[in-house]
Amino acid sequence: MAIGTGRLRFGADNGRMLLRTGRTGIGSTVGHDLTIEVTDWSVELDVPDTGPADATATARIELTSLAVREGTGGARPLSDKDRGEIENNARRTLDVGRHPTATFESTRVVTRDDHVTISGMLTLHGVTAPIDVEVREVTPGRYRATTVVTQSSYGIKPYSGLFGALKVRDDVAVKIEVGLGG
Repeated sequence: MAIGTGRLRFGADNGRMLLRTGRTGIGSTVGHDLTIEVTDWSVELDVPDTGPADATATARIELTSLAVREGTGGARPLSDKDRGEIENNARRTLDVGRHPTATFESTRVVTRDDHVTISGMLTLHGVTAPIDVEVREVTPGRYRATTVVTQSSYGIKPYSGLFGALKVRDDVAVKIEVGLGG
């Protein structure tokens, strides 16, 4: 995958960041697998003339901007009230009053023929841990970055309800899609 030099900035104005959660537990048939959009985020990618191996990436994610977009499965469709309750539960689980922002700082960029791996440190819920992000060009000028965030690695206890019978899975899939074409 070819990467040009220069500084790129992108975020919610030219892309989407989606979080996908799953459910587990004996009460999982009642709950929903969720798609949650982060509506306030930004990434800066700086690729110097020396090439992509020396590139840096930083990201800022405002956790107060979570919006439930879809819920699949479950005993009944999501209502607007359900969406609001889920968003409030997510903010409580993430303790956004104390930790409103997550950040990422790259430590290494490795390019391959068909993708780039950006390794770095994610700070979430006051805990910093390593994470890898895979980036692929899906169509000319359109890119998809994916990773998995394991909540417990950041001191987060995944949400549970119905006296523990319904739980959100520990792993949350993250997908970012951006268009960088003119």
